[in-house]
Amino acid sequence: ARAGLKTVVVSNGTVREEPLRDLCAHLAAYKVDLKAFSERTYREHCSGEREPVLATLRRLAKAKVWTEVVVLLIPGLNDSAAEVRALARFVRDEVGRETPVHFTRFHPTYRLTNLPPTPVATLERARGVAIAEGLPFAYVGNVPGHPGESTYCPGCGTTLVRRVGMATVANRLAKGACPDCGRAIPGVWS
Repeated sequence: ARAGLKTVVVSNGTVREEPLRDLCAHLAAYKVDLKAFSERTYREHCSGEREPVLATLRRLAKAKVWTEVVVLLIPGLNDSAAEVRALARFVRDEVGRETPVHFTRFHPTYRLTNLPPTPVATLERARGVAIAEGLPFAYVGNVPGHPGESTYCPGCGTTLVRRVGMATVANRLAKGACPDCGRAIPGVWS
């Protein structure tokens, strides 16, 4: 912190309450990979449990730590509209309406080489469902150049942060707000 650096955690979200509480005092942000919104998928494909991850997300919200959620959408496993809707409602109601949710594209590898890559239309549908459920900062990931990678102002619709893959190619934010309509855009901007 003295050197002006900020600490970010990238995690699967499984952490006990006490260490998380201690850690939160030192964090600028926390990214949680939410593997699915189905307990069965967690148990059968991740050898884990969903509830501890949801508990971590609730604790991060309570501690007011900037949190982002990433969901790798895998065809036929966690990509149904119903599951995405339930996930979006959980994030909206228990983590925060302005929490970014990134729906990222799966590519066959490791134990899941028998499945196809996630269709871009599936990612677009998931993003649309999340936005319709009240999450204005829903994104498409692992599709470089897709408009869903960028941040748009929920107030006036203008493009604020344009991204291509891992690169930010334009950032129009003015002190964390839209320069056109003045709407504050949540995030860690400094």
